[in-house]
Amino acid sequence: MKSEQITSNQAQTTAVLQAPVSIIIPAYNEENGLGSVLAALLAHLNAIAGEYEVIVVDDGSADKTAVIAEQYPVTVLRHQVNKGYGAALKTGIRQAQHELICITDADGTYPNERIPDLVNILVEHNLDMVVGARIGDNVNIPTIRKPAKWALRRIANYVANETIPDLNSGLRIFKKDVCMLFFNILPNQFSFTTTITLAMLTNQYQVKYVPIDYFARVGKSKIRPIHDTLNFLRLVMRISLYFAPTKIFMPLSFWLLILGIVWGAVTLLVFGQLADITTLVIVMTAFQVFAIGLLAELINKRLPNYYRE
Repeated sequence: MKSEQITSNQAQTTAVLQAPVSIIIPAYNEENGLGSVLAALLAHLNAIAGEYEVIVVDDGSADKTAVIAEQYPVTVLRHQVNKGYGAALKTGIRQAQHELICITDADGTYPNERIPDLVNILVEHNLDMVVGARIGDNVNIPTIRKPAKWALRRIANYVANETIPDLNSGLRIFKKDVCMLFFNILPNQFSFTTTITLAMLTNQYQVKYVPIDYFARVGKSKIRPIHDTLNFLRLVMRISLYFAPTKIFMPLSFWLLILGIVWGAVTLLVFGQLADITTLVIVMTAFQVFAIGLLAELINKRLPNYYRE
């Protein structure tokens, strides 16, 4: 079992962090919500025992995001220009002092009081990543984003060969050393979370999903539904080709072969022609796609070993 799901989304009674954690918050023009997010997070963490650090990465904001962050006892890192959500996370991960990494957002959408619970679940079960899955009792996801999220999740489920409750949740805990294995393929944009999810699942790492609530954000969303959905789809396909090429090439070659056989049968019965040029092209394409799939799989096996030992 590569991944599991905890059915309850109720916060546990957590009095101690069982391991030190670096909490990374990327922020781009989040002056309206960042202060309240940091105040609530620090108040909750200071009420329990355990070692932690909070890193805010200002991703080239044009407002007072960095000024507000500097009013709190956190580490503030700054990009001179906007580089993207994933780039901000990677900057924070590089500077993190602890082995466990937590990522969350600056807009008040995630229940950050659940962070100690997620950390302790990872430690207790010796997991590689714990994801706060947005399937709790109170989930506020814009309706316009739901169809695309459903379709992308279905594709990801097929690639990973298991059910993924939340593909790109922005609240999760993972081990820094595992993340660094995939660092070069983790994108600089919003698809960071999607990539690390599929990378871990397709390489047999232990992932658990914990239901959480998801609230309406403070301020304006940076998500562009159509543009980002197309990018997510392209990303899922790219990751599939990288980690599980046979999942794409083999079904495609099979259906091309079936199409060629059907087309050939129709031309034979209707026109009395055996193996016309169209049939030959389709069948040859099917075998070429099959060969490319085998070659991609062989290349994949020769890549550095990312699998969990």
